[in-house]
Amino acid sequence: MFTFDPYSAAVDADPFPFYKTLRDAHPCFWSQQAQMWILSRYADVAAAGTNWQTYSSAKGNLMTELPNRAGATLGTTDPPRHDRLRGLVQHAFMKRNLESLSGPIRDIARASAEALRGQERFDFIEAFSSKFTVRVLFAALGLPLGDEQTVRDKAVLMVQSDPVSRAKGPQHIAAYNWMQDYAASVIAERRARPQNDLISHFSMAEIDGDRLDEREVLLTTTTLIMAGIESLGGFMSMLAYNLADHPDARRAVVANPDLLADAVEESLRFNTSAQRFRRCLQKDVTLHGQTMREGDFVCLAYGSANRDERQFPNPDVYDITRKPRGHFGFGGGVHACLGSAIARMAIKIAFDELHKVVPEYRRTQEQLPWMPSSTFRSPMYLELTVH
Repeated sequence: MFTFDPYSAAVDADPFPFYKTLRDAHPCFWSQQAQMWILSRYADVAAAGTNWQTYSSAKGNLMTELPNRAGATLGTTDPPRHDRLRGLVQHAFMKRNLESLSGPIRDIARASAEALRGQERFDFIEAFSSKFTVRVLFAALGLPLGDEQTVRDKAVLMVQSDPVSRAKGPQHIAAYNWMQDYAASVIAERRARPQNDLISHFSMAEIDGDRLDEREVLLTTTTLIMAGIESLGGFMSMLAYNLADHPDARRAVVANPDLLADAVEESLRFNTSAQRFRRCLQKDVTLHGQTMREGDFVCLAYGSANRDERQFPNPDVYDITRKPRGHFGFGGGVHACLGSAIARMAIKIAFDELHKVVPEYRRTQEQLPWMPSSTFRSPMYLELTVH
């Protein structure tokens, strides 16, 4: 009998055979282990993502949700509250003028890449992507320097889950509480002495007299730190993983860095780090012969939808000339990632500078240690050898 356990190490390591079976034989599947329905086909995921009236995010969007987070962040609200939050957060992003970050991001990327010069073997995550993403995030948000490693370690713990209990463990909750305390102290400091950074702008964002309340500022900041480090760092490791495994594609983008934009989009489709998010049904829905009940949780399997041959021809082929439209690498529907523009810019700059120092690389390990997370997928360690 087929089962799908999004908490299992086998799914962490390679979810795609499971997704294929789900799409072909069980397109609306009740996962006993996750206690929710799994939607795996592109058309179903796309339809659910735009139908927030039925597929609500207000009870949390992570497969294993963090306590007291639902209802106060962009990912855990529905319109009209979501629209209000998104407008205020977008207002803060616009005031920060993220395009002005391209110069500092390139400086960070160049320094991070130069540190690799002369090394014959290195862990991409420890030596490059983690250092780069944390420094970029600190620059954008206006976080005080000095706590970079601790902030990254806590953010990575926050997105993990315990594969045995299939829930957040004490260490994950402790990391979340630490991050809230850390964010609160920075918010207080920025309110006392505002600067041109996102936290200052979040704290004071106002449209027609409406402002974010204290909980919204705190949890939006906490979520942005978590998402900024995991989404950007996780995706960078997946792009490096793909390019290391596909030397023709890597050599093409090294020879012509303009192709990096296409490689990024194909990697977001082929191997996104944002694999699965959940919704809660507001009414009964019958789909593919199954009746899902009001109050049931539903998993939108973005990673599966991105490999659906009904939408993308030859979906298991990594093809940087594909130009995939409508992929779910940065989510979709009303919850498309607000930080996708800066993420795309940062990733392209990072790999442009990396390839100037390390144009040739490949993986040294066949089996990788994958992060235990029911929502995200990325390796904990990615050793590359230069050749």
